[in-house]
Amino acid sequence: MDFLFNTNVQFFIAAYLVGGIPFGLLLAKKFAGVDVKASGSGSIGATNVLRVVKESNPALAKKLGVATLALDALKGALVLALAYFLGLSEATLWGIAVLAVVGHCFSPYLNFEGGKGIATGMGVMMFMLPYETTIALVVWAIGAKTIRISSVSSLTGVAALLVSSFYIHPEMAHAPVVIIMFLLFYKHIPNIIRLVKGKEKRVV
Repeated sequence: MDFLFNTNVQFFIAAYLVGGIPFGLLLAKKFAGVDVKASGSGSIGATNVLRVVKESNPALAKKLGVATLALDALKGALVLALAYFLGLSEATLWGIAVLAVVGHCFSPYLNFEGGKGIATGMGVMMFMLPYETTIALVVWAIGAKTIRISSVSSLTGVAALLVSSFYIHPEMAHAPVVIIMFLLFYKHIPNIIRLVKGKEKRVV
């Protein structure tokens, strides 16, 4: 058990545990009295919080949606910031980034179920690759305003981040980025299936 005293390992565990905190589920239950896992798409992310709470309280839905988005984005980034402040290596920082997203997607508090990982992924990526993430957010915003299908705009932004990372930082090892992008696409498989069938809902 000596490995548990290794700083890197401690941060990896912290990243997974903090990343797994289901803020959307907690906020919706606390302030709206609804279980987002039992309603809408069943996701714990901001989009489903907005959709489910909006049915009973539209004004509260926007506030909880924004709060969920912010907290999901910050939870991985804050662990990264602390690790960076303590001088941990870039390789360790990337490990933390990956595990924060894994924690959100496969939360230890929800029997290893979780959200789609977009907000947490963008949070850690904004810390690690700010230019690429800014491009991704612009692409996402354009898609959100025009297409108005959350999964499409999110995955388009994810793809833009991955592609731009190869152009902006061709020298870096892209494996962690690819792993995170794979996780985000994997968690969106049900959405992709609904898109193919023409059944994916628009955000209204």
